Amino acid sequence: MNLRDKPFGIFDSGVGGLTVVRAFHEILPQESVVYLGDTARVPYGNKSKETVIRFSREISQFLIGKGVKAIVVACNTASAHALDGLKQEMSIPIFGVIEPGVEAALNATRNGRIGIMGTTGTIKSEAYQKPCCVSVPTCIWWRRPHPCSCL
Repeated sequence: MNLRDKPFGIFDSGVGGLTVVRAFHEILPQESVVYLGDTARVPYGNKSKETVIRFSREISQFLIGKGVKAIVVACNTASAHALDGLKQEMSIPIFGVIEPGVEAALNATRNGRIGIMGTTGTIKSEAYQKPCCVSVPTCIWWRRPHPCSCL
């Protein structure tokens, strides 16, 4: 199959990643998508980093087996814990949602204050705060874990 004809893979720990699929189709309407929502093991936010990495590897390998040309990790917790490893280990491009989220937050704030609500795993990882503080050291983050930010 020609690379142009291959679908993109998108995965999340639940159904929240469907918002990423919708935005993806708005930007690239001609592209097809294979979506996997891991509703059997949702939420990822209360699981160990090692478990999230293992789940993310399994899903990425599954999607690669389906012939996708690139993968978007639409799960914040999986992006926080597994993205760097997936980028090194997988044979196709892998993208996460944290950097675009940070960019959107920095563009939206008018006073340098940003709030984030996520799973305990995402909040504890500080994955959103780290890139923001590099870009805008005076930025102030309020963080609140939510028991199930999975839907």
